[in-house]
Amino acid sequence: MNKKTSIYFIENSFDYNAYDLNSNKVGGSEKTLINISNELGKDQNFIIKVFNNTSNSAIINNVEWNNMNEIDSSDKADYVIAMSDANLFEKISSKNNFLWSHSIQSFEKFIRKKQLIPFIKHKPKMILEGNYHMKTRSFITSFFGKNVLKIAPDDDFIKTNINTNIIPEPNAIFTTKSDRNLDFLLDAWHQIKKISMKSKLFINPPYTLTEANIKDHIFLREKGDKKLLIKDLINSKVFITPGHKTEVFCLAAEEARELCIPIVTMGYGCLYERVEHNKTGFIAKDKKEFINYTSQILNDNEIYLEFKKNLILKKNSRNYNDVKNDLIKMLKLYD
Repeated sequence: MNKKTSIYFIENSFDYNAYDLNSNKVGGSEKTLINISNELGKDQNFIIKVFNNTSNSAIINNVEWNNMNEIDSSDKADYVIAMSDANLFEKISSKNNFLWSHSIQSFEKFIRKKQLIPFIKHKPKMILEGNYHMKTRSFITSFFGKNVLKIAPDDDFIKTNINTNIIPEPNAIFTTKSDRNLDFLLDAWHQIKKISMKSKLFINPPYTLTEANIKDHIFLREKGDKKLLIKDLINSKVFITPGHKTEVFCLAAEEARELCIPIVTMGYGCLYERVEHNKTGFIAKDKKEFINYTSQILNDNEIYLEFKKNLILKKNSRNYNDVKNDLIKMLKLYD
């Protein structure tokens, strides 16, 4: 009988577990951990455990979720994957340690967060989420090896059927965080609104709308669950986001793309990786182009339908089974 391979994840953000996947409680990095552990849990060849700040220890989808204070020092794993913080290896480690990064993290910040000593001690290989992430991650903070693991939207986005010929109202949507160049977007929208007078822009709370924002037909989305997010995205004609230098994947844009919504971006950070220019959306060179490209999609149904058709051809090109298989290959490289 073959010995099962044990893979343990450790993460230190807030109180959640896999039951929270469809809630608005979790963000991109938490969704990633839930989805990859769920996918690994389907394979009987693995023992999967997640240690974080959950107050509800449970076995969910064959994955054991525990509070990190419950770690048994005698419990040894074949692989330990710490999410974002090398200090977590002080709680549990193995001969094969991996640090899954969700940020660029400068060397200065690495030092300030006191990660250098545990990083040198435990020698983790770095898991990064795209080409931009690979280029910008410091050599020193990925000294023991770095690998790209592209993530994916979860199954609810992938399994949502898209009607090729339906044209939604000429509305735009932005579902990323307000610190990701929302000010740029709102300023651009003031000009877009003059060209696309019937259009509305929906953004994520929390944000305090000004009187000028309201006059520009900018609205706060209801902060609901994943089902509401999918509905809001499908009812939008374009997903607009400048991008930001700190974005290393932008799951929100990938979710929009999976639902076949054209994207307009400045391509800042990783956003150029989410769009094929003039095929699935536009990558603008400056604010004027951003305004014009957004207005084109809002006002021209022919362009919208062409981009939508191209996006439908690419739908379901990557799911978490693919992510799981790529992760396993990566882990085995270091055996």
